[in-house]
Amino acid sequence: MSIHSTRNDVLTMVAFTAVVLTMPLWLDPIGAAYPDLLQKFAIFGLFAIGFNILFGLTGYLSFGHAAFLGVGSYAAVWSFKLLTMNVLPAIAFAIIVSGVFAVLIGFISLRRSGIYFSILTLAFAQMSYNMAYSVLTPITNGETSLQLALNDPRILDPVAEAGAGLPSTELFGMSMRGYSGFYFCAVLLIIGFYISLRIFRSPFGMKLRAIKSNQTRMNYTGYNTRPYLLSAFVISGMYAGLAGALLAITDPLAGAERMQWTASGEVVLMTILGGVGTLVGPLLGAGLIKYFENIFSSYNERVLHEIFSFLPDALENLVVFVTNPFVGEGWHLTLGTLFMVIVIFLPGGIMEGMSRLGRLFRFGRKEG
Repeated sequence: MSIHSTRNDVLTMVAFTAVVLTMPLWLDPIGAAYPDLLQKFAIFGLFAIGFNILFGLTGYLSFGHAAFLGVGSYAAVWSFKLLTMNVLPAIAFAIIVSGVFAVLIGFISLRRSGIYFSILTLAFAQMSYNMAYSVLTPITNGETSLQLALNDPRILDPVAEAGAGLPSTELFGMSMRGYSGFYFCAVLLIIGFYISLRIFRSPFGMKLRAIKSNQTRMNYTGYNTRPYLLSAFVISGMYAGLAGALLAITDPLAGAERMQWTASGEVVLMTILGGVGTLVGPLLGAGLIKYFENIFSSYNERVLHEIFSFLPDALENLVVFVTNPFVGEGWHLTLGTLFMVIVIFLPGGIMEGMSRLGRLFRFGRKEG
């Protein structure tokens, strides 16, 4: 790796770290600086980063990645119930279990490619979802979700005082609620981004790109692509398991709905919106969707009138009338329209749009 490339990577990490750690400041003007939403930005950003390692580098589209998200959540909650409320064993347990689960699913699914691979992953995810609701009820607690209880053994924690209520997740005494929980998730997001950056820049990442470009030609040259694909699949599944563990850390319960096909579709949408195969794009897509889901969806007619109150009354009423169907409960309509526009005009996602604007700005500056 050249000195110039190394310097660029260092600058990328410094800028990314600064942006993530200052999120409560620059997201405050748009109403997205409260801890619960910041945690979702970090958690689903990790989920999207991991998915992008598989889909963005190899071109293998998984429709079942939510299975690992759910497995990670269940593993973390069981760690809280059996061992301790400290988050570190829960994270380790979730990553290991989701990695083993990914090996099993990937070993079978990667025997096929294209749409057949996608359907296989979707089938495994739906099987996992339905088993969590029925056959595995003693482990998952079915439709009521797996939750903490006062009589949990927690063999590594001291016995709680009588009447103290359910304990909360912590890191050596520091509660994982509020901003402390966000910063814990943010640190893991930064670490996850760094690992992704190293994978993108490594010979392993180049081999994954070569598989995406022409897997048949790689096979003809003597490369066995299966181990590389399985490695990418397992790494991606472990990222999803980590994201599931963080969901359980910030809200100590695990339900089968996290394994549903809609959750798998959401991470696909995040990656495509931001830019498949880019480092930062999936994070932007995750942030955009979670902002729409949590903030944009709360806009109603009263809020719109407050926003456009500077307009004359007649024009204000007209603007509110036109925009009202696209906010509040209609936020899916806005997101769907945005997705169509990006897919049609910016196949490379938001990152392609930003790249075009950058080139246009540089061209205009040279002309000046």
